[in-house]
Amino acid sequence: MPDTMALRPSKRRRVTPPPETRESNGDDPKAQKQFFKSAANWNLEHSYENRSRKGKKKAAKAAAGEAGRLPVKTSSGTWTVQDDAASVASDVEWAEADGDDDAAEEPMKEETVPEEPQIPEREQIRRAQEELAKIATQLNEDPEEYPGAFKAMARIAESRILAIKKLCLVTQMTVYKDVIPGYRIRPATDETEKLSKDVKRLRTYEQSLVSGYQGYIKSLAHFASTPYAEPKKRGTPISTIAITCACTLVAAVPHFNFRGDLLRILIRKLSSRKVDADFIKCRETLETLFREDEDGNASMEAVSLLTKMMRSKEYRVDESVLNTFLQLRLLGEYSGKASQDSVDKPKETYNGKKPKQKKEFRTKKERKLLKQQKEAEKVMAHADAAVSHEERERMQSETLKMVFAAYFRILKERVPHLMGAVLEGLARYAHLINQDFFGDLLEALKQLIAYTETPEKEDEDAEMKGKDGEDEDDDDDVDVIRDTSREALLCTVTAFALLEGQDAHNARSDLHLDLSFFITHLYRSLFPLAVNPDLELGSKSLHLVDPNDSSRSKSSGSRINVQTTTVLLMRCLSGVLLPPWNIRSVPPLRLAAFTKQLMSVALQLPEKSCQAMLGLLNEVLHTHGKKINALWNTEERKGDGTFKPFAETIEGSNPFTTTIWEGELLRKHYCPKVREEHKAMEKEIKNL
Repeated sequence: MPDTMALRPSKRRRVTPPPETRESNGDDPKAQKQFFKSAANWNLEHSYENRSRKGKKKAAKAAAGEAGRLPVKTSSGTWTVQDDAASVASDVEWAEADGDDDAAEEPMKEETVPEEPQIPEREQIRRAQEELAKIATQLNEDPEEYPGAFKAMARIAESRILAIKKLCLVTQMTVYKDVIPGYRIRPATDETEKLSKDVKRLRTYEQSLVSGYQGYIKSLAHFASTPYAEPKKRGTPISTIAITCACTLVAAVPHFNFRGDLLRILIRKLSSRKVDADFIKCRETLETLFREDEDGNASMEAVSLLTKMMRSKEYRVDESVLNTFLQLRLLGEYSGKASQDSVDKPKETYNGKKPKQKKEFRTKKERKLLKQQKEAEKVMAHADAAVSHEERERMQSETLKMVFAAYFRILKERVPHLMGAVLEGLARYAHLINQDFFGDLLEALKQLIAYTETPEKEDEDAEMKGKDGEDEDDDDDVDVIRDTSREALLCTVTAFALLEGQDAHNARSDLHLDLSFFITHLYRSLFPLAVNPDLELGSKSLHLVDPNDSSRSKSSGSRINVQTTTVLLMRCLSGVLLPPWNIRSVPPLRLAAFTKQLMSVALQLPEKSCQAMLGLLNEVLHTHGKKINALWNTEERKGDGTFKPFAETIEGSNPFTTTIWEGELLRKHYCPKVREEHKAMEKEIKNL
């Protein structure tokens, strides 16, 4: 041990060099700055690239040969020393190859990839037809066996050729209409229970059907709303085909999934003021849906989307869209009363006390079996998608509330081109309006009639409002000409229809409604209506417009419904002179004033209107003959003074001071039917 320690070399200490040496070793700041400045101009990559590779390989091989390597056992069992020169060479070659690829990367980008041989468009269409026919045949034979066929059709529809897109839309519509089941498919739930092979197969098919159907509806919505620049000689536009497919599916499978998306396609088209073939098709589809919807669910969803659309468009829609509400089944089926905010359900009435049901004795086992039977029936009703009577009434009441909300909002805002449609709708729905809402509704009708008498100021306000809130759409620039006399008649019809649709003779006495304003306005408007040239023309009448009449430069007409002005006038007069709720309560002064005015008006009316007017007077004589028979006898005058036909009120006209002399002229009327009606009226007078 002492010898070994003596042989160990002594430890040397590191001595700090003097300041001169440190400056020479590069610690001088100036030298470092000069070094970095010169190093910035070095091109190390260029010098490395120009260095010879072979000398480096030889030096590495010599260094590897000189250095001792550990022996490695080969696969044959012998021991040898591995030479790393091969591995070093391969790495260098890989680096060189990598560098060559990087160097050649930019030239490769500039080279163009050889294009595939293009197939003629006619050949592509033929192949698409064959493929679609094959897929449709497979789905028609056994749809559950080919769940991936729906995605295959969607892939074909992604073609850039427009004819193939159209063909795919129609084919998909036909296939889906045939394979869609009669129930709504619910989303699959993650259940841990084991399912049979058939159930798994059915679920897989249903999920593929729903996903494919959803993608198809999205494509329909895209094509229906996106305008495509198509040549005129290429056939039907793809937007028209998409709308036709959507209308067909709404009419064929309204119970299936994604019904709301299909309805949005139709309602988006109805939001335009341009009435074309696609617009009419969408409107007729909705009317068919309203008429044939038994449970009321689809109708409620469609009405909800319609009212939201009209509100967002500020009711700048065509009036035929609003008239679709007249096709709802609840108009003839629902028996409750509603307003825009609430719904009154019909109450069950009993004579005296409610009859008690006799309680039947059942054992515990029978009660248990009865309970199980009721639960089974409930499950079966749910599986069969049977909607109960209470559920249908609930949906119809919600639908009615939305309809009234739309009507009352339009009535409040006085949208010019929709006033006639709203009044006609209220007249049709009058028997379903809540009595608590009558007062507000009648006040709105009175204000509307007052507006029809002085429409100039309102027209100026509407014109200024239209300029302030000008819309960018060209469809909204429509000149609206209102038929104020027709609107006034509709207001009167609606007011009397409100009472007619209520609880018979108790309605007026319970509600304390005063309809004298409407009666007086009708009396004053008889003479202007008699000289109206469009009295017998309806919305579908074909007639030429007077070219010299600037106020009717555009076709205004009575576009509200098919009823003519004469029909509306007869409805108003029947409500005033022959009210169904209390026919004997009409005062003689009102009967006499209207009878005298109507006989004078009949001289100016066309033959059909004159015939209808004399028929109404014949019914009035049959009912109230004893009250007004003095008008045909000059010796039985009951008043003093003179007759004032242009008086502002009925009482101021003093009708019993005159006689009805117009019958002598009607007796010689040119129309034989008018002469027959007058003879029947004279016969009724003689029988008094």
